[in-house]
Amino acid sequence: MTLEEVFSPRSVAVVGVSGGAELSFSGMIVLSLIMAGFPAIYPVNPKYKEILELPCYPDLLSIPGPVDHVIVSITAEGCLDLLDECAAKGVRSVHFFTAGFGESGYKDRADLEVAMLEKARSGNFRIIGPNCVGIYVPKSRVTNHPNAPLEPGPIAFISQSGGHAQNLPVFGASRGLRYSKIVSYGNALDVDECELLDYLTEDPETEIISAYIEGVKDGRRLIDSMARAARRKPVIVYKGGRTEAGKRAAFGHTASMTSSVATFEAACRQVNAIPVDNTEEMIDVLAALRFMRNIPVGPNVAVVGGGGGPSVLASDDMEIEGLRVPPLSSEVQEELKRRLPIAGSIFTNPIDTNNMIDPKAISFTLRTVGRSPDIDMIVYHLGFHPIGSWGLGRFSSPAFLEPVIEAILSAQEEIGKPVLLVLRPPQDLESMKEYLAAQEALVDAGLPVFLSLRDMARAIHRIIVWNERAKARGQDL
Repeated sequence: MTLEEVFSPRSVAVVGVSGGAELSFSGMIVLSLIMAGFPAIYPVNPKYKEILELPCYPDLLSIPGPVDHVIVSITAEGCLDLLDECAAKGVRSVHFFTAGFGESGYKDRADLEVAMLEKARSGNFRIIGPNCVGIYVPKSRVTNHPNAPLEPGPIAFISQSGGHAQNLPVFGASRGLRYSKIVSYGNALDVDECELLDYLTEDPETEIISAYIEGVKDGRRLIDSMARAARRKPVIVYKGGRTEAGKRAAFGHTASMTSSVATFEAACRQVNAIPVDNTEEMIDVLAALRFMRNIPVGPNVAVVGGGGGPSVLASDDMEIEGLRVPPLSSEVQEELKRRLPIAGSIFTNPIDTNNMIDPKAISFTLRTVGRSPDIDMIVYHLGFHPIGSWGLGRFSSPAFLEPVIEAILSAQEEIGKPVLLVLRPPQDLESMKEYLAAQEALVDAGLPVFLSLRDMARAIHRIIVWNERAKARGQDL
């Protein structure tokens, strides 16, 4: 059974789903599928006649139509009998949310996994997991979270962690990130990270591959799969279990023996994958790769914004994370001074004037600075964050945002260099509403938006290093 068939089910049975006011994980899956408009959903539990207004069946074999995909939320002890039903029903794939297998540390539970795999082989179906949240494929309307976006996109994510697999699409949604496939594979009894990487390398719907990996059974095979993928597409990898405590947690989580940080980072350099340290950094790198019009050819950045203190902070953050904030030439500074207010302004780089919220001033500044051969990219930030209570709603209104967006897009087109936006979230709830409205407009315009100056700089520096290595290898990614 191919992974393509696994990712395109037309009917799903959820075994062990419970009713009642308290919505369990299995109940949330049923609800998510209903909300997504999935065509055929079959709750299975002999205790209920109905779940969320859907008929509930006592077992798989009682379901009248075909079943492509089965989601399992029963105890480990009942799994072998269920797999016999799956074989008899002719299912394509079985996802085990159920835990309590090899990760428990007990030999009989590890032996149970071996018996499960044998049944899958003889029954011609695939197993996702166990101990995971399974697949999320927006194009097929398969989802495991009610708040995950349903528009397909070019990003794939594979994850040993179920939490990361559910959080990434939700956390990245406001940054414009959309996905082709997300797979939480847990203990990797059958489908593992190597097979998934190989599949996604050839998948025409996937342009960027990201992964959260705790440990692997075959390190050499993983490096080979990562290398093949990285020759074709950007590959971003977050390695879990970097400390001794983290390694212990990873083993208890998915029975994964993790490698050292040095070994992992060496492997990333060898195959030219992009390492990240957490899911927030992964979202930053994904947002940059997804929305930057061009990858900067070098580390030189011009910082444009409002506020002296925030501009100093921005300069420090850029250079601490590996970018450079070079001084502008005297010719560029003089040109800026002819059109921008001089009192209280900085023109050396960063550029800080009190009218950096005026679309005409923004357009002029970006074009003037962007033409400098010493500048590879521009960061536009709002240091005092008028988007919020300080601006009384003016800077989240269409009257402000539409001309600003047009100014940024047209300047970026003219100079041929990326313009990156940093909008630090406010700290009060009322301002957050204004902030989110502004962020949504900027993201919808296809602009890369970041929440922190330093995090943006770290992500861009990683991408520049990755791009330089790719060019040195003759790759055109």
